[in-house]
Amino acid sequence: MKRFVLVGTGHRGTQAYLTQIPKELSDCVEIVAVCDRNSARAKAAIQYAELSVPVYTDFDKMLAEINPDGVIVTTIDATHDEFIIKALEAGCEVVSEKPLTTDGDKANAIKAAEDKAGGHVTVTFNCRFMPFFVRIKELLKEKVIGDIYDVHYEWMLDTSHGASYFRRWHRERKNSGSLLIHKSTHHFDLLNWWLEDEPEAVNAFGARRFYIPSHQPHGERCLTCPYKSTCKFYFDITRDDFYNKMYYSVENEDGYIRDQCPFSEEIDIEDNVAMNIRYKGGTVVTYNLVAYAPYEGMKIVFNGSEGRMEVINIASQCFGENPVKEIRIYNRCNEEIVYHMPANSMLTKFMVGADQVTKDNLGGHGGSDPLIRAAIFRGMQQDPLGQMADLRAGIMSLGIGAAANVSMKEHRAVELKEILDI
Repeated sequence: MKRFVLVGTGHRGTQAYLTQIPKELSDCVEIVAVCDRNSARAKAAIQYAELSVPVYTDFDKMLAEINPDGVIVTTIDATHDEFIIKALEAGCEVVSEKPLTTDGDKANAIKAAEDKAGGHVTVTFNCRFMPFFVRIKELLKEKVIGDIYDVHYEWMLDTSHGASYFRRWHRERKNSGSLLIHKSTHHFDLLNWWLEDEPEAVNAFGARRFYIPSHQPHGERCLTCPYKSTCKFYFDITRDDFYNKMYYSVENEDGYIRDQCPFSEEIDIEDNVAMNIRYKGGTVVTYNLVAYAPYEGMKIVFNGSEGRMEVINIASQCFGENPVKEIRIYNRCNEEIVYHMPANSMLTKFMVGADQVTKDNLGGHGGSDPLIRAAIFRGMQQDPLGQMADLRAGIMSLGIGAAANVSMKEHRAVELKEILDI
């Protein structure tokens, strides 16, 4: 039985770990303490999760008194490096939520700490466990379109999901590093994983065009906004039991307001980005992120030596109740082949205790959350698709976003070796 502590008791830390580990993994791991700068939130979190464990606001004190086997890091992105490095120095295993961190300097410091401690950092890229994305990986690995020469990649956040980032702490670059770090780290990791290659250089352009003050009359926050009766983006934080308990009722302790206006003046991150990525193996990628689309999803095209793969994955009311998920192959024989999800996914085939793994698609992030939790904490007997993401994977994904930020700031193409010790 491994003893883990958790630092950061916000939505992700509470919903993905505090509430689920006791339900799914009580035979192999337990949460023995939590830490958060907001003690009221931490207390609300363990009450919500129905746990009875110590609450700390001092991370160093928690490590010294609890002496855990591992640390789960789910804090604000910009603080990941602090807790990861201290955990490694204390001899702990580290499980870090994505992104690994927010810039190259912090990534380099984490790498140096892992090397010195001889420890291990796992980054939780749960997209590698989503059945649809796994199917893409399987087909590319089978070389159904040969070697990949170029990729066209578009990711769309609708105005419900997209706006959420502009009302939370993510809206400030100093906290999240921008959406290219916090959100696109998923997309970049999928690219690296699918291509089985590492990025070399990035050129990016971006702006904030939709979530701007002139777009919508606004106040400081939704709850007290004079325009809330007519605003399409109004979010009532008091109507949701979780948000009410975990954020609104404890905001006086640290001043964090969870329902800030997404059109505020102080926002300094982009809501649309267009960029190019060059890989070491020669593949070139065009990538676009938009955070104000009328529907949610992704579209991607792989052009290879033996054909073309077109992928669409869209979940939105615009397309009815059923999401659109298609993989179409066009080969050199003028044939179109449509691939569907296999009846029996291989996702749990190599997991330890596979019969105990939750396969409920309502288990968070398309069913990937329970799968990645099982893989991390129970282990995998084999990992033929390379689904477990180590520190290197976290650095490579972060590196694309970090290089893009430098590119936009300095108006030039940026090689990853300029900012990363690789």
